[in-house]
Amino acid sequence: MTAVLRWRYGTVTKLRRSWRGCAEVEVSIVKRSGDDRETARALAYTEMVGEPREGDRVLLNCNALAKGLGTGGYALIVAIPDRLPEDVDGPGHIVKGRYTPQQAMVMAVDEDDSPHREAMRAEDIGGMPVVIADLHSALPAIVAGIHADQPDARVAYVMTDGGALPAWFSLTLDGLSDALSGVVTVGQAFGGDHEATNIHTGLIAARRVCEADIAIVAQGPGNLGTGTTWGFSGTVCGDAVNAVAALAGTPIGSLRISDADARERHVGVSHHSLTAYGRVALASADLPVPQGLDPALAVSVRQQLRPLSAMHRIVDVGVGGLVEAMRDLPVKLSTMGRTLDEDLPYFLACAAAGRHAASLLTTLRSRA
Repeated sequence: MTAVLRWRYGTVTKLRRSWRGCAEVEVSIVKRSGDDRETARALAYTEMVGEPREGDRVLLNCNALAKGLGTGGYALIVAIPDRLPEDVDGPGHIVKGRYTPQQAMVMAVDEDDSPHREAMRAEDIGGMPVVIADLHSALPAIVAGIHADQPDARVAYVMTDGGALPAWFSLTLDGLSDALSGVVTVGQAFGGDHEATNIHTGLIAARRVCEADIAIVAQGPGNLGTGTTWGFSGTVCGDAVNAVAALAGTPIGSLRISDADARERHVGVSHHSLTAYGRVALASADLPVPQGLDPALAVSVRQQLRPLSAMHRIVDVGVGGLVEAMRDLPVKLSTMGRTLDEDLPYFLACAAAGRHAASLLTTLRSRA
């Protein structure tokens, strides 16, 4: 049997930056052969393993280092074996990361002992606009688009489990903490302000517990893709459309649009969006398209979206002020290593989806 983990021991040599639930350190890693060592960055999820200190001996999972992963190219601290954290006997009996060595016990909003149990008995989300995105990098741009027109709108983030499972991994979430009314981690994802069993209860929690006006659904950092039609974690966008519709919400599909991606399958409208919204989604959604794209790109986008227009509503959205709103964000925008200026159509499409959600909120409030 082939081992699936690369175990190593190391020593913490330097404390680097830290953010909510996460600490970045420098470690000296003992190689398998002899006494040779290498130096690398490592991450500790402090709520799981405790706070690392200089000189600590640590047990590491070095898979990401060995494979040279872009997102998450860290050694991960599995334990600080000589200084284990105190046992925590908190409420809750929902297990996430189930049957893995680091399975976590959490309190889910929808379980019996939850203080939010009554709120979670709701059957729907009352027409709430929900913006659905393929990549975690879309999140801040969508928030910017919402708050450009509705600065007081309460926005909750529902994090699915297609990318990073611990919400703590995301520096973006740490930077957006003042802009979000709550983070709900669903499925096997964990570490949000609230935990939920699945996307349906996650959406109800966003509406009824976080009291959100608008929700954003996207996976955590580090999506999975194999370059095949169906082999990518973003198919969950189609599932999310179905869930929002089932809960009487208003699904809005944020399109993944780019003219900077070198991979043909992601040029114009990414095949991720075309597959998720065109073949997985069984309910209708609004698909906002930003105005002002380069003419050639705009023509290509229209052609690619034509087959989807039979089910979905293609919505043109003006982009005035959106670039400025994105530049004013407290976090830096980056997707696949490209900045706002290097992949402007991508970020404009995300912000346009947020702006469209804000416009629907205006309509909902006028009817209330």
